[in-house]
Amino acid sequence: MRMVSKHSGIEVIDSDQCRRLLAEDVIGRVSVVIGATPMILPVNYALDGDDIVIRTMPGSRLDVGQGHAAFEVDSFDRETQSGWSVLVTGHLEEVSWYNIKDMERVQSLPVQPWAKGERNLWLRLRPGYITGRVIRGEQGGP
Repeated sequence: MRMVSKHSGIEVIDSDQCRRLLAEDVIGRVSVVIGATPMILPVNYALDGDDIVIRTMPGSRLDVGQGHAAFEVDSFDRETQSGWSVLVTGHLEEVSWYNIKDMERVQSLPVQPWAKGERNLWLRLRPGYITGRVIRGEQGGP
């Protein structure tokens, strides 16, 4: 059964649909807090089961911001005023070389950073909460 707000028309989608939408994309935004300042950064990613895997470089904002984090992907059609959004919150942590099988698995994922420079630090966001929303807009999409 679909949950649709009668006030806004926004539909809440279940976690399985959220995972399907996450699996269809390769670009998202990760939010971390550095000191007392929230930072939202675009990243390339891939899924490893339910985990979101990204690559960065040691000393980057993502490296410094490990801990509680949020991740978001979305798609919008301005013409139909429709779209969807998936939000994942959880714990961002480094993939450790102590577990070589784990490291080999994530290194085989299709995470291809667009930014220049060596990206040899692998991080994963372990989801604690996944939610998604769809707005169908005037013309019924997406």
